[in-house]
Amino acid sequence: MTLITTETGDPQILRVAVTRIDSAIAIQFKDAVRELVSPEVGRVVLDLNAVDFIDSSGLGAIVAAMKGMADHQRFDLAGLRPMVDKVFRMTRMDSIFVIHDTVDASRAGAEN
Repeated sequence: MTLITTETGDPQILRVAVTRIDSAIAIQFKDAVRELVSPEVGRVVLDLNAVDFIDSSGLGAIVAAMKGMADHQRFDLAGLRPMVDKVFRMTRMDSIFVIHDTVDASRAGAEN
C-alpha cells in the first residue's frame, strides 16, 4: 500500500499512489491512513487522482478511515477519476464526503 503525505499543513494532503483500492489492500489502506493523519490538523484531503478502480471494500476502508478521525477533523476527497466518481455517486457516498475536483481546489476549500 503506497500512501504518501505530500503536504503536512492544514489541510494535510495524503496521495494514494496505487491504481486500485479493493479487498486486496483495503485493511492496509485504512491502517495507513490512520497512521499518517496528523492529530493536529483540522482537515485531511485524500488525493485519489491515481485511483482507477474502487470496490465496496475500498469504499468501506475510506469510510472507516474517516470514522477513525478525531471529532475536530474533516476528511475530504479530491481528484476522483470518472469511474471512481461514478462509484461514489451511485452509492451516495458523495453526500457523506466533501469532494473536490482537484487537490488545488481542496486547498481553497471549494466544493463540487
